[in-house]
Amino acid sequence: MSVRKRKPNNKRKICSQEALPDGVSLEALAGAVVYCGNPAHKKNPGDFGLTPPAGARSSKSLCDVAQIFEKAVAQRLLQEGARRGLVSTQFRGGWPQSIWAVTEQGVVLEAQLENQVTGAYHGYPLPPSDPLTELVMQQWNGAQP
Repeated sequence: MSVRKRKPNNKRKICSQEALPDGVSLEALAGAVVYCGNPAHKKNPGDFGLTPPAGARSSKSLCDVAQIFEKAVAQRLLQEGARRGLVSTQFRGGWPQSIWAVTEQGVVLEAQLENQVTGAYHGYPLPPSDPLTELVMQQWNGAQP
């Protein structure tokens, strides 16, 4: 059985500080976002309280690659991505559709908005071939686009 690889969504863009919606504070956003996880991206559920699906879809990237097995670590990375301004240009219900972060091991992560009411996100590692991977890494390390 062949595994079909998903093409990256080329509409995703990192929002500049100047283009943030009125009233959005990165510090406030970082304090409000919540990491909830998604079982489709977990083989080892760690302490996330998730049960991986019995028939996992091979098209889903697994968080296990990023070696994040503690919800507190995922939460800190999500908050730090927001704090550093690695948020998408697209907002839904006052929340960015995507937030990016980088692990200590250099794995680039993308978190997607799961719940527009609570600001809950689930995340997964980006493949090195994704055009955003290098840009996120550069901005995480302080380089300007």
